[in-house]
Amino acid sequence: MKLHGNAELSLNKRRRLVRRVEDGWTLTKAAEAAEVSVRTARKWVGRHRAEGEPGLLDRSSRPHSSPSATPEQRVQLIVLLRRSTRMTGAEIAEVLAMPVTTVQGILTRIGLGRRYRLDSERIIRYERSRPGELVHIDIKKLGRIERGAGKRVTGRPHYNPRRGPRGAVRNTVGWEFCHVAIDDFSRLAYVEVLEDERAVTAVGFLRRALAFFATHGIAVERVMTDNGSAYVSVAHALACRALGVRHLRTRPRRPQTNGKAERFIRTMLDGWAYGRIYGSSRERRQALDPWLDFYNRRRPHGALGRQPPVTRLGGNNLLGSYT
Repeated sequence: MKLHGNAELSLNKRRRLVRRVEDGWTLTKAAEAAEVSVRTARKWVGRHRAEGEPGLLDRSSRPHSSPSATPEQRVQLIVLLRRSTRMTGAEIAEVLAMPVTTVQGILTRIGLGRRYRLDSERIIRYERSRPGELVHIDIKKLGRIERGAGKRVTGRPHYNPRRGPRGAVRNTVGWEFCHVAIDDFSRLAYVEVLEDERAVTAVGFLRRALAFFATHGIAVERVMTDNGSAYVSVAHALACRALGVRHLRTRPRRPQTNGKAERFIRTMLDGWAYGRIYGSSRERRQALDPWLDFYNRRRPHGALGRQPPVTRLGGNNLLGSYT
């Protein structure tokens, strides 16, 4: 039984109060013994006489009727608009001519107050049945490191300011692009740090990634990417056809579909990119191979029963370089 937070009487004390009255105690004397008012004692005794043991339980404070409550039919309409069109609370309120606070309160009460929860019940987790059946590919942009650690460590950004054609100060440190490929079944990963994310660069990475998996006995059948410009290009489509792999793309605004690549990138950032302080981008790139070897051969993976990815390759050894 859930008692009210400020209840003076527990269930046993209410029973004792009723029993004393039934044994001949007056309400005043029973109330004094229970350290409650006579009014409270009369309430519990009356409820016990009318309902028996269930009468000693706390009742809901919700009113029996709420004439001003939003009709259930209108609530269902709000849910339909939220799920089917992903409208905001303000937009729904405008369409239905209702107060924004009322609509937002309803959405919060039914668990749809935040947009990311709209698809939480429909996420289907999957895992392919053999290595190479599907390889996830993605790109993560990292800021270059010049003249020691940057803002993440020191709290102060490192700039190499130069004046643009209109006199604006530009930061010329630039970016590096981590191209990652991870096998859906085994979680075996391959990573390269490249200069850009253009289609030609993505195609070159794809060829080398397939070669890497082939050296470990994995014949890649499908690759999955997002809808980035490099992956929707004609060059990438022709490369996939020439390499004999089927190209799958995620639905727009659905990064969960490529979730294994997204999750691997988080692990990679924590373990390698931000796992230690680097003095330069070159030093960070040099640390990638050892970390990737650790990830593939020794790091326990939660989705693999706390075993590293290599254990799902049927005894194949990880040899050679990754980049």
